[in-house]
Amino acid sequence: MEIAGVDSDGREFKTADEMWREHVADHKRVDWYRNGVGYWQGVEASVEGVLGGYGSVSDADIKASEAFLKPLLSELLVNGGSNRHLVSLDCGCGIGRVTKNLLIRYFNEVDLLEPVPHFLEAARQSLTSENVAVVDEHKAVNFYCTPLQEFIPEPGRYDVIWVQWCIGHLTDDDFVSFFKSAKAGLKPGGFFILKENIARNGFVLDKEDYSVTRSHPYFLQLFQRCGLHVHKIKDQKEFPKELFAVKMYALTTEVPKRSNPSRTRSHANRPALIK
Repeated sequence: MEIAGVDSDGREFKTADEMWREHVADHKRVDWYRNGVGYWQGVEASVEGVLGGYGSVSDADIKASEAFLKPLLSELLVNGGSNRHLVSLDCGCGIGRVTKNLLIRYFNEVDLLEPVPHFLEAARQSLTSENVAVVDEHKAVNFYCTPLQEFIPEPGRYDVIWVQWCIGHLTDDDFVSFFKSAKAGLKPGGFFILKENIARNGFVLDKEDYSVTRSHPYFLQLFQRCGLHVHKIKDQKEFPKELFAVKMYALTTEVPKRSNPSRTRSHANRPALIK
């Protein structure tokens, strides 16, 4: 199925391939990633900054993510034993907002991956501060200042690899390469959790921050190319209406024994994006 879309100037593309050929062919791929990181280097290392001026959605975001995560962790603990040492990777972690408010409460160890140096340093300071209210058994361990498309995980380290509001910066080919490579980092039975903005149709290219908002069918095509299977899907609720819709996907490397993704309502493309 061909995927058509538009850019932030309203220009139409008949296919995603047409868009990618124009923006990342040959040497342009280097520029694509350099400009994307460059955009974020100019953004303040704060909740308001990393959420594109919508810091008010953080609580609702964390609440929904926690509700999505907890049943998955229950599955891991049933299959791997109640004493399982849980480890997660927070991809595109920004200032460590998701780790600090969610992941570090459930995982014994959390690694953070972020290509923007001042974001990662803010995360490090926040999560290693004496003021962080976590016990010794729950801590941030490694801070990797590495682009998503270049990261190679330690084999079999992670129970959950969390990917939120960052995969839109990857081209389709790098999207597939990242997940194929990251599979090796999952423990048996582990999950990828992808949380992302969703376009109603096709895709929307943001020419300001060099990212692409993909539709649900677009994501499903890419998951198939990655050899990943949808274990669970859920919509984010309680976000302002002017924002893109957001979905959460739990993905596995094996065909789930019971896979019944919930049907979700389609949402209109929105003019504002959480960055």
